Amino acid sequence: MTTHHALTTLTCALTAALATTWPTAPPTQPTATTVRTAATTVRTVAGPERTAATTVRTHVGAVRGTAHDGYRTFEGIPYAAPPVGNLRWAPPHPAAPWPGVRDATRPASACPQPADEVPGGSTDEDCLHLNITTPDATAPARPRPVIVWLHGGGFTTGAGSSYDAHRMATRGDVVVVTVNYRLGALGFLAHSGLPGSGTFGLADQQAALRWVRTEIGAFGGDAHNVTLAGESAGGYSVCAQLTSPAAEGLFDRAIIESAPCTGTPDRPFAPSSVPLPTARATGDELATKVGCASSHDVTACLRQVTVPRLLAAQNTDQQPAYATPLLPTDPGAAIAAGRFHHVPVLIGNNHDEGNGWAAGIIQAGNPVTPDTWPDVVSAFFPSPVQTKAIIREYPVHGTDGGPVLGAVIGDANFACPTAHTAALLATQVPTWRYEFADKHAPPLTPGTPPFPLGAQHASELPYLFDLGGHPRTLTAAQHRLANTMINYWTHFARTTNPNTPSSPPWPQQTPLSLTPNHITPTPTTNSDHHCTLWNTLG
Repeated sequence: MTTHHALTTLTCALTAALATTWPTAPPTQPTATTVRTAATTVRTVAGPERTAATTVRTHVGAVRGTAHDGYRTFEGIPYAAPPVGNLRWAPPHPAAPWPGVRDATRPASACPQPADEVPGGSTDEDCLHLNITTPDATAPARPRPVIVWLHGGGFTTGAGSSYDAHRMATRGDVVVVTVNYRLGALGFLAHSGLPGSGTFGLADQQAALRWVRTEIGAFGGDAHNVTLAGESAGGYSVCAQLTSPAAEGLFDRAIIESAPCTGTPDRPFAPSSVPLPTARATGDELATKVGCASSHDVTACLRQVTVPRLLAAQNTDQQPAYATPLLPTDPGAAIAAGRFHHVPVLIGNNHDEGNGWAAGIIQAGNPVTPDTWPDVVSAFFPSPVQTKAIIREYPVHGTDGGPVLGAVIGDANFACPTAHTAALLATQVPTWRYEFADKHAPPLTPGTPPFPLGAQHASELPYLFDLGGHPRTLTAAQHRLANTMINYWTHFARTTNPNTPSSPPWPQQTPLSLTPNHITPTPTTNSDHHCTLWNTLG
């Protein structure tokens, strides 16, 4: 197994794992006059009072959302102009005002992406929209905390509309905003002729945050209490925004799920960002593939290429570029140096992050046995010193190779870097660290994996959101865990401290283990995850 093949297999495995997290068809959207109950869907007459409750005026126009049982949603609201024509690969521009009342009862298109996570994919560049979920009361006694959620998907797939946030909004009494941002080459292309190269997707996220600061008060949200949150690529985005000078003052707290900001370049999932020269080399490859490299005006040529052709030509892996105006320094290095926005942080990982990738690698025809184990390790860690140390620390016996590979992937790329990131943050700001450890979490994919996947990457998401509009099947104990997690997340957003009178105590920076029956502080998870080895390996 070559390193390139191993990494490609790894990426494909993740894509496959997350693709079926969302349904194969989008959920039916209720109309503006539909109220959902637990047993049925009831249509009501849209009288003046109900219309007023679902119509909100922003500075650029009014929007009409949907009234549900106990909450309201406003979907597909543009926070920036469509990035088309000359605005393709340009910083986001303000959205144009609209006359009348804009229909905000259904999601807008996802940003362009292949048909993996979002059913059918997307080729629609008019995608810079956000979605708002807010509890029913139109005039709360005081403005509610706001959580802005950035979706994951490897910077190439995903959509804000995949995350139904009504449980978080109603239980936590918060306003939740989910955001679309440009993805893939359209979001992160770097070229010498393009100002803002390599960071257009991050610039979109900042534009959404500015929109929230300006407009969220009309939806009952507190514009002065905004928490930026995300998972996987969304979490890496939070890392980037923590260290971007242009994001100063745009958010007041941060939640980072399964995205250690301080990964190292020699690990399969790292880095979360790449140097600008590397990003430009990738951009040059794309220009060559689509026939623009020899053009007199490469940028103009690229702006004429169709979206399907760009998607076919782009690399599987995408990352933001640093050494750029928006992201001057690698986020990990900036955090290590203490150069980040000093806001409270809640950060964590899942206990078995790597198992989904390991299962995908095995199912792709790469068995992990005592005989193949050295080759598998060297495919990811080509240094003979590293390979020898890893094999000694993680021996494979008999048929247990899958979980061992999963442990290596998870420890190297998530658990140990997360502990390191949290320790660095805690020297400067209030920091709370968790580990989601429900080994019986709902599966993210159909079928039977080659071994139990436990608390794999993304498995905490159904405890916070209904993915794709469909609630996950949880046991009574798992529902209690979901409620506790929402309590922690939203109380952190409200007060900077996740602890509530009714929740198990969570000491600052001491990791909290989140399982259905045991929510307990743990002195350290380093030995469980072999972090002494990974700290030694750098």
